[in-house]
Amino acid sequence: MAFPTPCRIEVRVQAEPIDAVAEQAALTSGPSAAAGAIVAFHGLCRDEGGRLSALELEYYPGMAEAEITRIAGEASKRWPLLAITAIHRHGLIAPGDTIVVVMAASPHRRAAFAGAEFVMDFLKSKAPFWKREHLVDGTIGAWVDARHEDAEALARWDA
Repeated sequence: MAFPTPCRIEVRVQAEPIDAVAEQAALTSGPSAAAGAIVAFHGLCRDEGGRLSALELEYYPGMAEAEITRIAGEASKRWPLLAITAIHRHGLIAPGDTIVVVMAASPHRRAAFAGAEFVMDFLKSKAPFWKREHLVDGTIGAWVDARHEDAEALARWDA
């Protein structure tokens, strides 16, 4: 299904912290100012019970941005979204810091919730990012495997 208003899509991968307030202001400028709802997801680095000093994130430059843009484009075909912003960090991320922000603006709350959740579910499982734990004892852990729960989250969108 196509919707009459084109969806503005902003995708970035960056090492710098994400300024969510500025990103939301940018999301609601221009045609997106007509939004009746904005849903924002902030993914944070966990400390894993105090054992993690940082999470190292690597990505495939160019391909990661293209895949996230593709995912956002698919969301804009499914729901009447005015704008989508998806920003993912790379490098060493400390516990409590933001790793990813996904925002969706729509005239209606249900579409904004669904769009943001769809983008996050697919970004988590399909975008080429790799994570490795850095432990408080100074050791560097193995690369983190994909979680079964993430695959299950994707399956529900095929319905």
